[in-house]
Amino acid sequence: MTSDHDGPRTPQGSGSPPAPRALPGLDTLLPATAELYLDLHSHPELSGAERRTAARFADWLAADGFHVLRGIGGHGVAATLSNGEGPAVLLRAELDALPVAEQTGVPYASTVTAPGPDGRPVPVMHACGHDAHLACVAAAARWLAARRESWRGTLLVVGQPAEETLSGARAMLEDGLYERIPAPDVVLAQHTASFPAGMVAHADGPVLAGSLTLDVRFEGDGGHAATPHLTADPLLAAACTVTRLSTIVARETDPAERLVVSASSLRTADAGHTGNVIAAQAVLRVTVRAFSEAALDRAALAVERIARAEAGSAAMPPRVTVARSSRSGVTVADPDVTAAVRAAHVAAFGPSRVTGWPATSATEDFPLLTGAGAHLHGRPGIRGAYWMLGAVGLAQWAAAPGTGAAEKFRSLPGNHSSRYLPSVRLTLETGTTALATAALARLADPAD
Repeated sequence: MTSDHDGPRTPQGSGSPPAPRALPGLDTLLPATAELYLDLHSHPELSGAERRTAARFADWLAADGFHVLRGIGGHGVAATLSNGEGPAVLLRAELDALPVAEQTGVPYASTVTAPGPDGRPVPVMHACGHDAHLACVAAAARWLAARRESWRGTLLVVGQPAEETLSGARAMLEDGLYERIPAPDVVLAQHTASFPAGMVAHADGPVLAGSLTLDVRFEGDGGHAATPHLTADPLLAAACTVTRLSTIVARETDPAERLVVSASSLRTADAGHTGNVIAAQAVLRVTVRAFSEAALDRAALAVERIARAEAGSAAMPPRVTVARSSRSGVTVADPDVTAAVRAAHVAAFGPSRVTGWPATSATEDFPLLTGAGAHLHGRPGIRGAYWMLGAVGLAQWAAAPGTGAAEKFRSLPGNHSSRYLPSVRLTLETGTTALATAALARLADPAD
């Protein structure tokens, strides 16, 4: 999930599940999977710089007999394993990490720093679980590759770069992803969240919100801080815009329609650290979350209207330009595919470990890989399923303050926290089983 989003909310009916019933042979696969996970966690890479991560993932898949393509849309990896006539099923995971300083205290914690977008070094951490996603996909691919007698069709695996910046899926598609591998019938993915490890959660309807990021640029004359009356002050106009953004939700949006509008950063472009200079330029970044494309567009127009009004109210108004820097669609799992996958999960885990999931305002670029992204790949028939994977160790969940799931969730480190840390064994066992059984539910049965 992108770094602009809120963390997932607690699912309905979470509890403390028993240990998962492992897939046959999973016990022998788990040590290598855990080793891969720990290595990825210790060596995170920022969006667009996932060279080492991609190489490890690609080498793993190549060793299992997949035909592997590297460097798609940046450091993207795509692998194909053909096994007779049948559907094409794609398992997708993400390669990138976040600019977060890890504070988990575990021996395998990241101490990595890397150049950020402005060239200055930043800490790097897998604070969103992408390392677990990759390890689970790699393990599920290995398990399925070793059991080709149990399915027919084509198994596809994608390691996507730059999910946190909502640019990786688009980059892979524009680089010909679905021309370079068989176009899938179904795309499957999962995401870790702060509910008990050993469980999975499915949504009825939207899983994640769509998002839109706006860069609002205010350009004035700047000048001396001692004579503000002689300047067209872009920083003041930007600051006034921030204070007015809350009215878009409070006064312009139906209370029944979920919408989030947040100012996520405000920076001046040329004042540096000098206190006696009023900057000539200020850039305000605004993120919008909603569950329909129409709501996103309405909110974007409202942000622009407010920015222009605030700038225009000054005696010497700064100029305003608005650019849309990224956008993702609403993640809505296909109901038929989700029903089949959920049934497979109930069969594998038992009904007590498969729960519901309320739609959250977190966001993803996963929809671009399905029919929602047909404008990029021209294949509207691609369907998807997306579920949440519990990642909190059972002892940690039990010890968390609160009497119910909602209270416990609020007290636990969530995605993008410097203390976010999945339970290794339970998360990898459950995530691998969830992906493998979901894939089998969509691949052809050799007995048919």
